[in-house]
Amino acid sequence: MRWSSVKFACGCFLLLLLLAAFAPETAAQSAEMPATATPHATPPDENVLLHSGSSLRLEAGDLVEVAVYNVPELTTKARVSSKGEIYLPLIDYVHVADLTAEEAEGLIQKRLSDGGFVKNPHVTLFVDQYASQGASVLGEVAKPGVYPVPGEQRLFDLISAAGGFTEKAGRSITVTHRDQPDKPVTVALSRNVSDNPESNVPVLPGDTIIVRKADLVYVVGDVGRPSGFLMDSGHLTVLQAIALAGGTTRTANLGGARIIRKGPDGITETSVELKKILRAKAPDVTMQADDILFVPTSAARAFAGRTFEAAMQAATAASIVAVP
Repeated sequence: MRWSSVKFACGCFLLLLLLAAFAPETAAQSAEMPATATPHATPPDENVLLHSGSSLRLEAGDLVEVAVYNVPELTTKARVSSKGEIYLPLIDYVHVADLTAEEAEGLIQKRLSDGGFVKNPHVTLFVDQYASQGASVLGEVAKPGVYPVPGEQRLFDLISAAGGFTEKAGRSITVTHRDQPDKPVTVALSRNVSDNPESNVPVLPGDTIIVRKADLVYVVGDVGRPSGFLMDSGHLTVLQAIALAGGTTRTANLGGARIIRKGPDGITETSVELKKILRAKAPDVTMQADDILFVPTSAARAFAGRTFEAAMQAATAASIVAVP
């Protein structure tokens, strides 16, 4: 019995020595571990911050997602109501219409902080869906319509989506931003768009793009190349227009040339002393947008009294030529 007691005592002593050897390491590991393990919060997504910095203002129908950093319970997705409000946990309804995402974030942060709900809150607001998801492309493009704008795109992207410019497109475009409807921006285009990259302005959902029709002058009748000429380079005179049209032919009736003009009082026909102008014996005449310079043929006596009809038919069939 005594020998068994000695062996039991020795075993207990060895066990205590082993526990003492491992105890410091276990204690050190326990000290490194937090008292309560909490999941690591995911930092704000870069896309959220990007959208938050947009100057686009919120409006009724927009779908937004609000997140509070390190407080996942407050993450909320809501659509802006017709009153311009969204409902958020703890702070009830918040009016966000007409605010930028950044301004709405600041307002929500203040409400959370002032109410004592979250200490030093960091709020991000991401617009999942705009009420106006697309931008309207109108005017002189091949396919006018509303085109989707996922995020931020550039002007030429939308023009390309609309099939490009028509032959009558001018060199200026009006862009009206959704958040500044009273401040339309006029974009001037060069003939080679790559020469002026500044004209490729950003376009956001809800914007309206209008491609202006170019000012045109038509030269038809007994000339070398009956055509319509774009006047975006400035102004055009009768002499310049005749030169662009390849001059008159041998059978042209120079004494019967007319400028047909549509004004507030209707259609007018004005005689042009083309023969004297060509010989520098009469002052050149400045033409206006949509003027038709008609040079009849000397053999077409039957056209007498029908100048307007003949000129209009010829102008309708004329090709369009850009003036350099």
